[in-house]
Amino acid sequence: MQAFRSTVRVASQFRSTGLPRFVRGYSSAQTYEHLLVSTPKPGVGFVQLNRPKALNALSTPLILELNQALREFQADKSIGAIVLTGSEKAFAAGADIKEMKDLTFSTSYGNDFIEVWSDLVTFLKKPLITAVNGYALGGGCELAMMGDILYAGPKAMFGQPEVKLGTIPGGGGSQRLTKAIGKSRAMEIILTGDNITAKQAGEWGLVAKVFETPEECVNGALATAEKIASYSHITVKACKEVVNKSQDLGLREGVEYERRVFHGLFGSQDQKIGMAAFAAKKKAEWTNE
Repeated sequence: MQAFRSTVRVASQFRSTGLPRFVRGYSSAQTYEHLLVSTPKPGVGFVQLNRPKALNALSTPLILELNQALREFQADKSIGAIVLTGSEKAFAAGADIKEMKDLTFSTSYGNDFIEVWSDLVTFLKKPLITAVNGYALGGGCELAMMGDILYAGPKAMFGQPEVKLGTIPGGGGSQRLTKAIGKSRAMEIILTGDNITAKQAGEWGLVAKVFETPEECVNGALATAEKIASYSHITVKACKEVVNKSQDLGLREGVEYERRVFHGLFGSQDQKIGMAAFAAKKKAEWTNE
């Protein structure tokens, strides 16, 4: 575990592919065609979309790999939080139109096309931070919004331009965007197909923080993930669960649900450890139980 004490820094120069150059030595045992996967900080899983020639356009093979990588991090008890990013040019410029253009209603509906694109929202219990640089359009915007925390670089661009292709958002864009920025602004973006800047996204509450450089965006996400991973994993899981419930329940039901989870944590070892450490003015040594 000592090897993970090194901090990954994003170099100021980018390769011709547009992908940040990270410190070597943290590659995953699993080899992926469309992803770069590593564990750059203690307790932090890192996934980088890697289709540079297609501006990280989302395809079914890429999404299946992404789900697999996230499932591995979900099963790894040493991982407490995950960061997902793309390149400086594009987080993901959209869905792969070549994969979709010849579909019919019967093939898309009958085969539940892109249903697996939302799988990570249902199975991933650990916090996911999405760090967006460049374009996050269509499916890319939808994927970014699936994160629990969304960070943006200075030139990030968000949009749902599906109306220009004769279709609508299909990966939750109309739902998550509306919840994040309100009906009127979401309606304007989806009906016009216009993009919004990182500055607008920050002002409207779509992103948690806008950074001054792409490097700071990714490193900021890694730092936040490392901080989250340093806490009790069972408590962090509960925090994520109750916040997500606020999106599904009314205020009264949500508060009651939160209180039940709060009560339940008094049965955990980490609650005893955390409160005892606070009273003794010591650092808590979590057991994640």
